[in-house]
Amino acid sequence: MQFELGTDGPKVIVVGVDGSDTSMRAGAYAAGLARRQRARLVVVFVTGAPAASRLVAEAAGAVEQAINESIEDMRRQVHEGALHTGVQVEFVPTRGDPYNELIRIATELRADAVVVGASRRFGHRFVGSLAVRLVKSGRWPVTVVP
Repeated sequence: MQFELGTDGPKVIVVGVDGSDTSMRAGAYAAGLARRQRARLVVVFVTGAPAASRLVAEAAGAVEQAINESIEDMRRQVHEGALHTGVQVEFVPTRGDPYNELIRIATELRADAVVVGASRRFGHRFVGSLAVRLVKSGRWPVTVVP
């Protein structure tokens, strides 16, 4: 049996962002929630790990450079958003499957809440989006921002 840690409201909020409109709205929502609750906000940016064995050396280098540029661009956007909202933010770039990485990081940080944007992909209505999978995991309250 788990016990309550004795706090009112979330103290650690994890938000997943990928640069899409819905994920950026999720980030803004999570920042507002963190500000109101005086919670720690952790922004997780997951990029896919390219299958280097299938890429030729030149293409692998270009892909790696593009990934690094997208990480730095997102880091800049998160930093600017933190200055705008007055919230202290921890930016965590990682590579891999978004579901597995969000689960891993939220578990490690003992997150109280997870926030993600709603998927816009057609097939996710039938197969299951990241948000649906997180909700079904039943580990944290999950807020899905449209």
